[in-house]
Amino acid sequence: MRYTVNGGPQYGAALPSQAPPATSSTTTASQATPSVAGAQANGSPPTKTHQHHGHPTATPSGPINDSVWKLAQNYTGQNFFSGWDFWNEADPTHGIVNFQDQQSAFSSGLASINDQGHAVMKVDTTPVVSGNRKSIRISTQATFTGGLVTIDVLHMPTGCGTWPAFWTTGPNWPNSGEIDIIENVHESTENLSTLHTKPGCTISPNFGASGVPSVSGAIGLNCAAAETGNTGCGLLNKNSASFGAPFNQNGGGVYAMSWDDSGISVFFFPRGSIPDDIDADSPQPQNWGTPTAHWPAATCNPAEFMNNHQIIFDTTLCGDWAGAAGVWGASGVAGQGSSCAATTGAATCEQWVQNNGGSFSEAYWEVKSVKLYQQ
Repeated sequence: MRYTVNGGPQYGAALPSQAPPATSSTTTASQATPSVAGAQANGSPPTKTHQHHGHPTATPSGPINDSVWKLAQNYTGQNFFSGWDFWNEADPTHGIVNFQDQQSAFSSGLASINDQGHAVMKVDTTPVVSGNRKSIRISTQATFTGGLVTIDVLHMPTGCGTWPAFWTTGPNWPNSGEIDIIENVHESTENLSTLHTKPGCTISPNFGASGVPSVSGAIGLNCAAAETGNTGCGLLNKNSASFGAPFNQNGGGVYAMSWDDSGISVFFFPRGSIPDDIDADSPQPQNWGTPTAHWPAATCNPAEFMNNHQIIFDTTLCGDWAGAAGVWGASGVAGQGSSCAATTGAATCEQWVQNNGGSFSEAYWEVKSVKLYQQ
């Protein structure tokens, strides 16, 4: 996830901690060994950082076990954090966060498995800090080229100053591409899914998704990071419960990202509308209806623009996007009503974050599972 704003908006829990996992081997729910074209061991996190969503409620038809997608990696339960690396370097998007290493994350309670067996990743709520606030960023040790990723999430970070993201990316950013599955900032209620690539990848005018381009005009259809000030090509999910507080109040839901020869798609299923085939670990995206975001291979061939991706969570604060003056002062964007400048009374994002730790009680991920399937 990488995002640079030039002057303004670029789009039109206290839970119990646990000891860190004793090993770093990837948790797998099947005995399948990913192929070279699929998941591979790769312990080093990407040198790049990041960036950036929808809703069908189709009921799948046909036998659930007919899926061509087979479970290759399963991050869930007490072993959720096995197979992830904790990033503890500076935030590449310049947020005012100190990402914690694994031992510090668990000892401070910022990373834990709660009583329900869900993974929790939080932002530090110390009342006042003089510099950066502690937070969590993790990336999978396994990499993949082509696949289907699902995340069952009950709660995502929200609130003024926050910039959470769930995304994938490859080495040598942006040449290996980036797929932002869940992302937005502050008190937004609409999710933004985005691609960031080298030049040549675009959104087709008939892109076949329910989302709408996050930037109007031709630039909003261009995915090249170098040609768009790093904004890439995003599609905004107009479902007002696809992100932030309304998403959490609904008990969350499932996001799914499919990447195959036909292109890349993102689907969103609110709690209560999750297809049975997902619950059965036999996903059949052909039965899921219209995706909320789609980038057809005809105008952005994944074989050319995407390879060797890791899956990443992070929650940064302020930074290149959320900390931009025009975004801090923006209202009526992506479902957010009043601006954070107006609701907090703080002149800047940084001022708010450093002096109001209690306001980050909702700035946490609670995740039931992340799963990677491959054909």
